[in-house]
Amino acid sequence: MTSSSIVGLGIPSISRISPIAVDDRPDVPVLIDKFGRVARDLRVSITEKCSLRCTYCMPEEGLPAIPTSDLLTPQEIARVVGVAVHSLGVEEVRFTGGEPLMRADLADILRLCSTVAPGIPLAMTTNAVGLEHRANALVAAGLSRVNVSLDTIDREHFAELTRRDRLPSVLAGVRAATRAGLSPVKINAVLMPETLHGAADLLEWCLSEGVALRFIEQMPLDADQEWARTNMLDAQRLLDVLSARFDLREIGRADPSAPAEEWAVDGTSATVGIIASVTRSFCSDCDRTRVTAEGTVRSCLFSDEETDLRAALRGGANDAELADLWRGAMWNKWAGHEIDAADFVPPARSMGAIGG
Repeated sequence: MTSSSIVGLGIPSISRISPIAVDDRPDVPVLIDKFGRVARDLRVSITEKCSLRCTYCMPEEGLPAIPTSDLLTPQEIARVVGVAVHSLGVEEVRFTGGEPLMRADLADILRLCSTVAPGIPLAMTTNAVGLEHRANALVAAGLSRVNVSLDTIDREHFAELTRRDRLPSVLAGVRAATRAGLSPVKINAVLMPETLHGAADLLEWCLSEGVALRFIEQMPLDADQEWARTNMLDAQRLLDVLSARFDLREIGRADPSAPAEEWAVDGTSATVGIIASVTRSFCSDCDRTRVTAEGTVRSCLFSDEETDLRAALRGGANDAELADLWRGAMWNKWAGHEIDAADFVPPARSMGAIGG
């Protein structure tokens, strides 16, 4: 079962096809693919809605609404997480969107997932708008850490990038996350020509707040599909800018599957990371598997092939059948995104519709 007949700004319709061919797959329970990679990091999108309209992620009018009946319920999300952890070897779960805080039942989702998978870290990628009002309740429900999307601390520039004047709420949300005991709190900043001049200021702010900063090269996942390889900024350009203010010492990757390369800042314990998804691809070590808000498995950010778990969930499949379906989807994962290939075609879904 994969996606077909892509419609409406990256929201696909799902249709049934013949079962996935996995005759040559080894008989192992984990989510291994043909290249020997094993997925242990699960990303679960829970909504397409967002309180911001970042230019590199969503169109100004937002994404087409997904009918509530098509979204996985908290109970279904918890069942998916349980299968992933107990049958497939998943070791970490991260909730994404859209914006996860747009789900009023987020605490219920966390509580159910922490019950079915005790001891498994439950993380969230968020823009932190409104987090100051919910951080304590989310921690009580099982949330263990957050990544906050924040590209600039200049209020006017923030409003231009996000099409919303919400920087004070974001900064309050970051501080609330720290007070609530979430650790680590990481800041994700997309590296673009329009954010480069403020990169050192952002790092200075993160150092003062005691939160970790990671810059991410912009990928061709924008809803307007205006990304161009020739226009993007690479990691080296950023390092040159940061090095003008800070002493940076390269550390590298402690974990080969970790996306960020790390640099120590001014000889302290603080670090800054760079996720060079385009220019220093880490596809060969990728350990992620994704479930969209509609309950489809997506093996790679850049592949439009999706396998429908929701239909199986609601059609009476048992956990073993769900696990087998998921294994088949991941067995056929691509070798890599091939962004630099001459025939590269961006995925139909934008980042906001996929989940980070």
